[in-house]
Amino acid sequence: MKNNLSKILNEQYLAGYIFILPALVGTFVFIIIPIFCSFGLSFTKWDLLNEIKFIGLQNYKDVFTEPALLKIIINTFVYAISTTIFGVIIPLILAYIINLKIKGSEFFKTAYFLPFVTPMIVIGIIWEWIFDPNIGILNSILKLHINWLYDTNFAMPALIIVSVWKLIGYNMIIFLSGFSTLNNDLLEASKIDGANEYETFKYVTVPLLSPTIFFVVIITAISSFQVFDLIYVMTQGGPLDSTNVLVYSIYKNAFEYFNIGKASALAYVLFAIILVLTLFQWHIRKKLVYLEKD
Repeated sequence: MKNNLSKILNEQYLAGYIFILPALVGTFVFIIIPIFCSFGLSFTKWDLLNEIKFIGLQNYKDVFTEPALLKIIINTFVYAISTTIFGVIIPLILAYIINLKIKGSEFFKTAYFLPFVTPMIVIGIIWEWIFDPNIGILNSILKLHINWLYDTNFAMPALIIVSVWKLIGYNMIIFLSGFSTLNNDLLEASKIDGANEYETFKYVTVPLLSPTIFFVVIITAISSFQVFDLIYVMTQGGPLDSTNVLVYSIYKNAFEYFNIGKASALAYVLFAIILVLTLFQWHIRKKLVYLEKD
């Protein structure tokens, strides 16, 4: 009996390994190997054509002595922090309103989610037309003439608006899933104690939903630090590097300047920044997340 049970378990384990093998191979070939290769390339000089030359830490020295680096890092943080703040608060409020079972809630769920599943290239092209200073609909509505994508003061806010607009639907769906897990008895008890909707939301709903909020903040922040396609389509890092961020700078160094070593070094600078911020957020989670324990 025991032998038969052991045989069945072994067969189940074998079947499980076979099923996950394609994912493991894909992860190893397309993620693990490139990580180690790019780390090695960060210590070399290579233009994709000539022989690879080992130059030690020179690429990292060039990165940290580059005059534009500070501006690029500031742009990256401004974009990521702004997108994270508005990309969490707005979907949270919308999810709360829709969760009240308002009329047409299913329509609003679909309408808000559609931008997320729309390719970023399409979104970039559409919003370029919306922001156009001459024929754009936004200036027509506001009765203004703002060079949204061609002014250093407005280009970054314009990108943030587009990013938040695209993120709203996805984050809202996650929050709606979080709302479905809340203890309704606590919500009813707060109302019985005389709390209004705002007080219930602030003192009961938000603490109970804090694990979901924390998760959304983490994934939104990480994705915001990795923005590329929107900037590539709409501004190409301009005007005057006002929207140039780390990932776009990596692309330019690799495929415009053909400096693969420096691009790899920049990639690991970005990796270090995201890692430090994620570890910091994880370290303070017990203060932010209700009843969080190690």
